Amino acid sequence: MENRTCFLLYPFSILYRLITDIRNFLFDKGILRSTKFSIPVICIGNITVGGTGKTPHAEYIISLLKKEFKVAILSRGYKRKSSGFRIVTTSSKVVETGDEPLQICRKFPDVLVAVDRNRVNGIKNILKEHPETDAIILDDGFQHRRVRPGLSILLTDYNRLVTRDYIMPYGRLRENMKNRKRADIILISKTPGEITESTIKEITSEVKTSPGQKIYFTKICYDALSPVFDGEVSNIFPVTDYRNCGAVLITGIASPGLLKIHLEKQFNEIIHLDFPDHYYFNRNDIQKFKKAYNNLKSTKRLIITTEKDAVRLRELKTIEDPFRSLFYYLPVRISFINDYNTEFDNLISEYVRQNKRNDRIPQE
Repeated sequence: MENRTCFLLYPFSILYRLITDIRNFLFDKGILRSTKFSIPVICIGNITVGGTGKTPHAEYIISLLKKEFKVAILSRGYKRKSSGFRIVTTSSKVVETGDEPLQICRKFPDVLVAVDRNRVNGIKNILKEHPETDAIILDDGFQHRRVRPGLSILLTDYNRLVTRDYIMPYGRLRENMKNRKRADIILISKTPGEITESTIKEITSEVKTSPGQKIYFTKICYDALSPVFDGEVSNIFPVTDYRNCGAVLITGIASPGLLKIHLEKQFNEIIHLDFPDHYYFNRNDIQKFKKAYNNLKSTKRLIITTEKDAVRLRELKTIEDPFRSLFYYLPVRISFINDYNTEFDNLISEYVRQNKRNDRIPQE
């Protein structure tokens, strides 16, 4: 029945592809105009709906560039309840900015983070209010063709390559997979560390669309658990061996599968509470957390969530002591397969270094 239901969505995918193909054709022919700025603009995005790991990759690029340049990152601020252009601060609320921009701002308080659904307007406002900016990173801007980036980075999940997917709603592609040709760099994210050279060559051949296009493979790395609530540390933490521990895993992200697999290897038992992506937690959810926690059989127990979910959970003021001391998040970062980070780093840094300009006038 499920397969039949999916098959019935296929005609809608054909219609969706037609609409997106026409839109891209109009941009390609210059009928719909894109704005190019005389400042380095790096777009990082995907063709697939959610779950490719944009945020840790954006954070990697921020960490790389902020050592030498004044960097700003511009996001749509998905699911925020405010509108227009807004600078994100460490004291901002999720409803004002969205969870991912706020996460980045708190991790990099010295980096300018802004949100605006209209990316052209957002860049203009950044350059007006902060003319010292050397480079701008567009978060999730691959489909936002009103801006013509100087460098475009496309992510695709190793477990769900764009070449093996279908257009929405039958599949998860936002547009025709052939449009990956717009990317200067393709990153195959969430690659297993044990990938073979032959598999790398096969995927590179399958995904690559032009001789000048660069392809790199990255994997997810997990760091040590950190308290969700500042100053709250459980009396069972730190623990070096989790095999005798149980954990409630709370996720409100698009693809929690890899995280769950990772924790199942570390912990004696896991109860997973899976919420929709960017879910706004409420006081009723606290009872679900407590029920799951009490259902754990292990003597030592924790509640674990993602870094993005932790941003939203911190605003849930009805989590009280001592229960709040049990909440931890698991930070993630990316690393490159086969140590190709040096080549990637040089490519990104040289692009910014060579394209820095004193004027900040947009060019139609």
